[in-house]
Amino acid sequence: MANKLINKVAVITGASKGIGAGIAKLYAAEGAAVVVNYASSKAGAEQVVADITAAGGKAIAVQADVAKQADIQRLFAEAIKAYGKVDILVNNAGVYEFSPLEAITEEHFHKQFNLNVLGLILTTQEAVKHFPEAGGSIINISSVVSSTFAPAQGSVYSATKGAVDAVTRSLSKELGPRKIRVNAINPGMVETEGLHSVGFAEGEFRAHIESQTPLGRIGQVQDIAPAALFLASDDAAWITGEPLFISGGLR
Repeated sequence: MANKLINKVAVITGASKGIGAGIAKLYAAEGAAVVVNYASSKAGAEQVVADITAAGGKAIAVQADVAKQADIQRLFAEAIKAYGKVDILVNNAGVYEFSPLEAITEEHFHKQFNLNVLGLILTTQEAVKHFPEAGGSIINISSVVSSTFAPAQGSVYSATKGAVDAVTRSLSKELGPRKIRVNAINPGMVETEGLHSVGFAEGEFRAHIESQTPLGRIGQVQDIAPAALFLASDDAAWITGEPLFISGGLR
């Protein structure tokens, strides 16, 4: 076990699988006590905790839908009960749905904005109440679609991630005087359970993305987690308000 995050407490939303699970495991391996949040995948979250504790790390799983303020408050109450403080927040929970313009509905819009944007803001609002005077780090998981690579039929999802980038910049200025750094990670397509579940992990769409990517492949969870470690650690002590694109050159 290394020690880049020794004596730190990290809350990671949507950490039962995929990028969130990868970040949780790496943070724990670097010494952090980790709160593995999940909305519905209890078995997945408990497996992440089991993997962490088996490796000698500290973790708990806490159910909370971070699109709901009452759930968010309970999430942090459990974190404080277990570990007494919060130093790091990773806003990873999110949802994506693609739809052609003519099929977009209010439900399609609000489902994505309520979790990807409002949920991120409300989670951050609650988290900073528990950060120590020494400050801390907030990492928002955005996407390459927030800027130039916004795909057809992804207008609402792309809009949520554009909003995440804007929120990141604004909160970095607001929270900087409190020594709280706020950065974003903007991945390209990453192979996760979610990618497989929507059918994008294989086939023409993946092939198209890979053809547009200078490094010639889609990402893996292990491509993303080290950047989240860097941004959470003292190595990034003078970095805030930045989007970090991890996309194999896809822009």
